[in-house]
Amino acid sequence: MFKRLKQRITSSYIFKNYKDIYPYIKPYRLRALLAILVTFPVGTMDALIAWSLRPYMNVVMIEKDLSISSYIPLLIIVFSILQSGFNYSATYLSAWVGAKISNGLKYDLFKKMISLETSFFDKTTSGNIQLRFNSDVDMACSGLLNNIKLFTTRVFSSVSLICVLLMNSWKLAIVAVVVLVAALYPLSAIRKRISSIVSEAVFTSASIMTCYIEAFSGNRLITSYNLYANQLKKISDILANVFALGIKMIQRTGILSPMMHFVISVGIAIIIWMGSYLIVYDGLTPGAFVSFITALLLLYQPIKSIGNDFSAMEGSLLAMERVFSLLKTSPAIRNAPSAVKINHIQHNITYQNVCFEYEKGKPVLANINLTIDVGKTVALVGNSGGGKTTLANLLPRFYDVTSGHILLDGIDVRDINLYSLRNIIGVVFQDNFLFSGTIRENILLGKTRVTENELAGAIKSACLDEFIASLRLGWDTEIGERGVLLSGGQKQRVAIARAFLKDAPVVILDEATSALDNKSEAIVQEAIGNLMKDRTVIIIAHRLSTVRNADKIVVINNGEIIEMGTHQELVDKDNSAYAALYHTQLM
Repeated sequence: MFKRLKQRITSSYIFKNYKDIYPYIKPYRLRALLAILVTFPVGTMDALIAWSLRPYMNVVMIEKDLSISSYIPLLIIVFSILQSGFNYSATYLSAWVGAKISNGLKYDLFKKMISLETSFFDKTTSGNIQLRFNSDVDMACSGLLNNIKLFTTRVFSSVSLICVLLMNSWKLAIVAVVVLVAALYPLSAIRKRISSIVSEAVFTSASIMTCYIEAFSGNRLITSYNLYANQLKKISDILANVFALGIKMIQRTGILSPMMHFVISVGIAIIIWMGSYLIVYDGLTPGAFVSFITALLLLYQPIKSIGNDFSAMEGSLLAMERVFSLLKTSPAIRNAPSAVKINHIQHNITYQNVCFEYEKGKPVLANINLTIDVGKTVALVGNSGGGKTTLANLLPRFYDVTSGHILLDGIDVRDINLYSLRNIIGVVFQDNFLFSGTIRENILLGKTRVTENELAGAIKSACLDEFIASLRLGWDTEIGERGVLLSGGQKQRVAIARAFLKDAPVVILDEATSALDNKSEAIVQEAIGNLMKDRTVIIIAHRLSTVRNADKIVVINNGEIIEMGTHQELVDKDNSAYAALYHTQLM
């Protein structure tokens, strides 16, 4: 039994992965050690109180001697005060160390998250992000520190109390320890029964977070389409699943505490029967027996309720496993060991036999061959879902090619340092993300160290100057979460101003005007024209009127280049797909 219990303890995640968590404890190891050492007097005080009852019962209750009647109760009060003080210290130190460890883990997890490839976010819900990168840390750290504090306190307390049992009666102590082992035995089997349920319950809870986040972000859609019933049905189904898992957990663990309570009650009954016999026939004093029973009750009391906390402890251990497994993952897109740094492109960007698929066996791009000369503007046009945006996204390595090569001056992008690669590429998306804060803060994401004149120049080039001049706080105006207080055209111009400050030699414009009305498009198109000057530009567009002046127009349908040339060349070409699409848009 002890061998199995030892295996269970040593297989615990805390001990097995000590090397993982130690770097986070190391800066605070002295406080962490002190937090553990403080639990020693917390645990031993119970034993001292139980032991003090032996002389008190023998001298006062049996011998009717009041000589110690004053200082034994006073001693118990002093012990209790000391125990309370040490307990507070242990709680404070554990909370302090736990918060520091939690902050360190959250920082590293956030650092890991923002380094992960785009495909990870394509496949992961916002609720799972919240769970895995934030909530798991809180669950793991609070559970870890609470359990360590509880574990060390109980160890010191149990050892001290068992010593009291042995000093009072080694015969009764043997029975007490056997009962203790019997009560703890179910714990060795219960973990396997609940691990899968705990994991499932946690990720189901993440679905609830996703529901709330989607309801927040999509509140206008819910209102305009009267989706109240739809959303309530969705959350109701998830809550029903959470309820079912919770009931299943109770079914598997609920019997644990009653079972322990029964075993311990039987043990106490046996000890009372044996103690009565030993008092009458073996010389056990009543004081020793009362001291023994008090120590026994103090030893058994936490055991009877351990089942109620076991699922929470298991959840903490599983959360810790998820945290460190996530920290150990390597991004699929990362620097090659001998990656080179670049700060400009001298000649061209070349796509050589590029193939790509998001899912294996479902090609999105097939054998793409394309050369983009420095300083030229290339427009990618074609049917929706044909692969235009994907083709552009491969350049800054949002994704990696399945086969083939993308070369900058003959160097494969996979051999270029990621930071330097993305530093020379500016991207203006169709739906540009803006952070909560001010217009200034969002523009300065392109480059933080700029003069007021440089900032003003970027704002003017992005055709934002008149709009900002109309605001009471100017470029220090708050724009709300995701820029909700700005119109679509204003958001686009903030993104363009950001790109101006970045001053990257290569610019990707991904449907930058497709969602705007004619007036907004005209203003944004002027800003885009300013941004394109003296840069290598890749434009992705549905509106062919915006790409007529491109140096090269590439028509992509179903993942393949079907034709390319200038606007005039393609319009004059017989059976031209571009000409057919262009004339359709003019009608």
